[in-house]
Amino acid sequence: MTEGTAQMGATTARTATTNATMPAAAARVEGLTKVYGAGDAAVHALAGVTLELGRGEFTAIMGPSGSGKSTLMHCAAGLDAVTRGNVFVGDIDLTALKEKDLTRVRRDRIGFVFQAFNLIPTLSAEENILLPLAIAGRKPDAEWFERVVTAVGLKDRLSHRPAQLSGGQQQRVACARALVSRPEIVFADEPTGNLDSTSGAEVLGFLRRSVDEFGQTIVMVTHDPGAASWTDRVVFLADGRVVDELQSPTPERVLEKMKNLDAATSGTGAH
Repeated sequence: MTEGTAQMGATTARTATTNATMPAAAARVEGLTKVYGAGDAAVHALAGVTLELGRGEFTAIMGPSGSGKSTLMHCAAGLDAVTRGNVFVGDIDLTALKEKDLTRVRRDRIGFVFQAFNLIPTLSAEENILLPLAIAGRKPDAEWFERVVTAVGLKDRLSHRPAQLSGGQQQRVACARALVSRPEIVFADEPTGNLDSTSGAEVLGFLRRSVDEFGQTIVMVTHDPGAASWTDRVVFLADGRVVDELQSPTPERVLEKMKNLDAATSGTGAH
């Protein structure tokens, strides 16, 4: 299948989703503020962000350098403490949890995919995929594991260690690892940042299918308009605030929005 054909299929699926009733929020942030430092050295990375992330949707977070997009994801995923505001995954307020309970929620209800893959080099692909379940002391659902591994196209690579896999294959292992515990939401931080265009399209295609076929909720930080075009919705940040969004994005429309944001933030002296 060519990338164009895959994109066409993704667009059809997005249209069907748009015509259906909007899903309930899988996660949301309310009045989210994040300040690093204090006094004259204080940096306001997020300035009162309120945002809902729809269940069963693929959302991209974009913005100029320093806009707060990675900070937003880290706070929404419970990886970074907030200064003010609330973060919910489902009906659980992460900001009200003690560290032990927060760790449990991150383990059981949230999946992560990072730019650097974060695989254990001494473990096989299968062992890396199943690692979150092993840490939690849970047995894998054999049928679900089979579906995920088949969807990610790694059935014949399960015994290979990361060094024996291409970059694209390693990132697909990381994607499978994020999905194997059936999390409520998956956060992906620049998942194609270290990949060539072909490998990046493979990973994005898998993330798209996991939404369309498995009903997964995915939130992806990216700077790439092409990557963002695989999603249902793009949320744009500037200076720590949500300033715009785009439904059913195309690379051209995303690039136009980003150019406008870059021009606006340059005009205000933002970094």
